[in-house]
Amino acid sequence: MQEEQIARGLADKIEKLAAGKEIKIMHVCGTHEYTITKSGIRSLLPKNVKVVMGPGCPVCVTPQAEIDAIVELAEKGKVICTYGDLLRVPGTKSSLYDSVGDIRIVQSISQAADYAREHPDKEVVFMAVGFETTAPTTAAVLLTNPPDNFSVLVSHRLIPPAMKWLMEQGEANLSGFLLPGHVCTISGSEEYEQFRVPQVIAGFEPLQVMYGLYMLVKQIVEGRSEVENAYASAVRREGNLKAKRMMSEAFEVCDIMWRGFPVIPSSGLKLKPQYEKYDALKKYGITLKGGAETRGCLCNEILRGVKDPTDCKLFGKACTPLKPVGACMVSTEGACRIWYTYGKAVKSVFTAKNTK
Repeated sequence: MQEEQIARGLADKIEKLAAGKEIKIMHVCGTHEYTITKSGIRSLLPKNVKVVMGPGCPVCVTPQAEIDAIVELAEKGKVICTYGDLLRVPGTKSSLYDSVGDIRIVQSISQAADYAREHPDKEVVFMAVGFETTAPTTAAVLLTNPPDNFSVLVSHRLIPPAMKWLMEQGEANLSGFLLPGHVCTISGSEEYEQFRVPQVIAGFEPLQVMYGLYMLVKQIVEGRSEVENAYASAVRREGNLKAKRMMSEAFEVCDIMWRGFPVIPSSGLKLKPQYEKYDALKKYGITLKGGAETRGCLCNEILRGVKDPTDCKLFGKACTPLKPVGACMVSTEGACRIWYTYGKAVKSVFTAKNTK
């Protein structure tokens, strides 16, 4: 009952603040989309306040070229270790799930390195997907000198450059950003201060998201452009300094392609020269090749915040979690998968009115 009252109070405040204004907020976190959709937060908001998902799902933004590369390595007899979410992500012709090879689901890169250590006769490749949240774990393993039969296909990307690209394009007409708590736990809030746009770092419980949205709408209406931290229990301005040191020791920043985007400058990580012996692409002579996106799939536009999953004619018909056409239907953090599972406008868990 107390949570219901708080949620209703926040929803009422948002409605009063936003009266007569069109506000479009983007979050860049798959967990935020999960919370927003499953708990029915959109049903609490007035129609003039829209919340869209951006490129916040690391699996979703992994381009076809990288999927093609890991499939090629699997077909060449390498043992592929990866997270389960990546198995069905479509490449140009196939996914890992549909390929022929020894493919193992692991919970961490450490587990993959241990497997390589225990099987010195096998060549083991780990596909390191993720944002700033998982990059430190990749760095930590590489800094411990894993075995020579172990290598990594580095697919790490950085959130702030993607946000900068979105703002420069102006395509989505965004009013502000709800920032990802997990990423900011590592990176801190300081680097987001470069953007003169309203931003709020939020946690992941329904009330934490609601409060973050309220803070963001208030900031937008008041004409402020700040980075406010509503997740102070986990996020510091400077971030996790130890994790950032490991990342800077193992990686250097590079330009990289995102699915749904062009090459975004300084948005990726690559291994520093002293660790290139663990670079699977270099080790096995694999070249990334571009490929045309699947015809009819709107993942590109969904990731840029200009379309909703239900705008796609393939959604829930030709494209389902068991037979995904696009990457957004694959990952549990993908907008299409989440909307397919929980629906676009389920009733709020707070049982607030759904008539606004």
